[in-house]
Amino acid sequence: MFYNNFQNRHIDTRSVVFNLIVINVLLFAATYFLPGLIRQMPDLRQVLGLYYPTSEYFKPIQLISHMFMHDGFMHIFFNMFNLYMFGTILERVWGPQRFLYYYLITGFGAVALHLGVQAWEVYRICGTVMPHYGMVLSELQVEQLSRIINVPTIGASGAVFGLLTAYGVLFANSEIYIYGVFPLKAKYFTLGLIGFELWRGFQANPSDNVAHFAHLGGALIGYLLVKFWSKNRDFLY
Repeated sequence: MFYNNFQNRHIDTRSVVFNLIVINVLLFAATYFLPGLIRQMPDLRQVLGLYYPTSEYFKPIQLISHMFMHDGFMHIFFNMFNLYMFGTILERVWGPQRFLYYYLITGFGAVALHLGVQAWEVYRICGTVMPHYGMVLSELQVEQLSRIINVPTIGASGAVFGLLTAYGVLFANSEIYIYGVFPLKAKYFTLGLIGFELWRGFQANPSDNVAHFAHLGGALIGYLLVKFWSKNRDFLY
């Protein structure tokens, strides 16, 4: 979809970006190929995807593991493409350690906003953020709660939006080529993506299975973190 104008890239197997991509690809391959080889193999998206904390399927490890799961080739392709294109630049600027901190922190920021929005939706449905099986609910309320609580969230998109935001702040006037043809400054590209996600998020379309507020959470925490680091250049990470 889009390309920046940095060249002379090479594969460094010691880089955080490379290893993040490897982990994502291996788990993606395991998700789609192992069930055909191992009987009664569970769907890893359901095991490692993130559930709402009151779900019977929720496990704390999912707060991290869901960042490495993807649903379909295009999902993982675009996330890994963006991780490589923008993450490689940021890792060179910050170094591997700070880059990894940034990636994980923005991923957790995405989780925080996503779960916060889900909690608000649950509260609107049943009057509490911690529903339990003893509650008296209508059939419609049960259906609405089940769609929120028992459908897992997966993907690296929250952290990837953090990377896009960092790139848009640090390299604001560099050009990104939409579909490899149309040049657009990084700051406008980033603002456009955030605006689109905000619009789609507030539409709250029941048929939309994209976690828009997770994307916005990654972008928000990413922006705040970049600004904090810019003002504290002597702070060690």
